[in-house]
Amino acid sequence: MAAFVFDHIHLRTGDPEAMAQWFERTLGAEVLRSVEQGRPRIDLKLGGMRIFVAPVTAGDGVNPPPALPCRGLDHFGLFVEGLDAVAAELKAKGVVFTKEPHSPRPGIRICFIRGPEDISIELLERSPVYA
Repeated sequence: MAAFVFDHIHLRTGDPEAMAQWFERTLGAEVLRSVEQGRPRIDLKLGGMRIFVAPVTAGDGVNPPPALPCRGLDHFGLFVEGLDAVAAELKAKGVVFTKEPHSPRPGIRICFIRGPEDISIELLERSPVYA
């Protein structure tokens, strides 16, 4: 069987610059700007992951996002150390929490934040015993 390795997440938005700035300011993403086929392109690097940010314009045939929770991609998760301290730092930046930090089972602590355009992002901390 082929080896599958995670490559990227692709986000679509009406305002790529605002989305990129939110990820940079809030989560420390590195913003990579380039030009592709004569058009500006924005990519992000966050936690070893690549996020492609593509523009959406009226009439381009892109559907509105579904209400969460939904079938299909519901959220993406980011590992952090010291979840409670990270949560406090994000709250000080005005980040909206859709689920406060809690432990759904032994060895894991999680919370959910609302990103731009209602993107759901889970932050999680795992005890090494349960990793």
